[in-house]
Amino acid sequence: MFSAADHEYMARALRLAEKGLCTTTPNPRVGCVIVKDGAVVGEGWHERAGEPHAEVHALRVAGEAARGATVYVTLEPCSHHGRTPPCAQALIVAGVARVVAAMKDPNPLVAGEGLDLLERAGIAAEHGLLEEQAHELNIGFVYRMTCGRPWVRLKTAASLDGKTALNNGVSQWITGEEARRDVHRLRARSCAVLTGIGTVLADDPQMNVRAVETPRQPLRIVVDSRLRMSPSAKMLTEGKTLIVTGNDNHEKMDALFQAGARMLILPLKDGRIDLRQMLDELAKQGVNEVMVEAGRTLSGAMLQAGLVDELVIYLAPLLLGDKARGMFDLPELSEMAGRELRIKDIGMVGRDLRIRAVPLE
Repeated sequence: MFSAADHEYMARALRLAEKGLCTTTPNPRVGCVIVKDGAVVGEGWHERAGEPHAEVHALRVAGEAARGATVYVTLEPCSHHGRTPPCAQALIVAGVARVVAAMKDPNPLVAGEGLDLLERAGIAAEHGLLEEQAHELNIGFVYRMTCGRPWVRLKTAASLDGKTALNNGVSQWITGEEARRDVHRLRARSCAVLTGIGTVLADDPQMNVRAVETPRQPLRIVVDSRLRMSPSAKMLTEGKTLIVTGNDNHEKMDALFQAGARMLILPLKDGRIDLRQMLDELAKQGVNEVMVEAGRTLSGAMLQAGLVDELVIYLAPLLLGDKARGMFDLPELSEMAGRELRIKDIGMVGRDLRIRAVPLE
């Protein structure tokens, strides 16, 4: 049974973990608090991949005070050698008395071994405190480790009558400034932002993080089966851009390479990119969270393939009328047995309504 103090210190560790929200990819976001005699003697968080983990930062601050202390960490301490030594061993050497983890590590290389290692060394090891919050913080990492693909968050902005653009294609700006800033916060936490070639050709977007401060830009991905991307597209002017295509035209590819693009060539399926295979390949590259910001065709295809894990829908207080363009290109239904969603939360962002929902299996 966890005490009120246990909850307080784990909540503090989760707040520390959030500091790495935009920087730790492909690693999980982890925070650590070390407590002795009712006082915090050390704390830290994992800041970037390849750098020390949260437990190591906290142990360095605590020094000798770590001996006999209780450690609160948002993810099970690792037990394997990666780019850094195992944290479970560091805790054993430091002589801590108790370790409380919010959740077990879903990485098959750890998967309970870290806690077992601590227990074999005589350290009391527990897990499950504020587990839901820790899981949500690392939902992409957990999904990649357990399902072999990234967590896909589809964002769209529409009028109250469900329209994303006028019939002539004009769409700027449906939502207000606060909602657009909120979208940039979602981009900043994502490993990658995904769009389709139709959006690129129509709008020439940058697809980067501008409205909020971020130490890292997400990878930008364009689904472009026929390789129609222009080397002068704004998406190629800064940061990393990956073009997913089924066209191996070397002349076109060389021009895009020269402009700074990377290529992922996949076999076409009925003339289209196999979106599931694309996500599998992205997972192999360490992509945890993908944010889809695309038109109705690609967004509809992702939904149709069952590849959307979460929807974030911004609804603006205006009506665009029957002739305007809808949110998703999906086949017509003959009965009221559509794709059912579970609403996770609803709130106002400036003048606009934001709905977060997940598809029901």
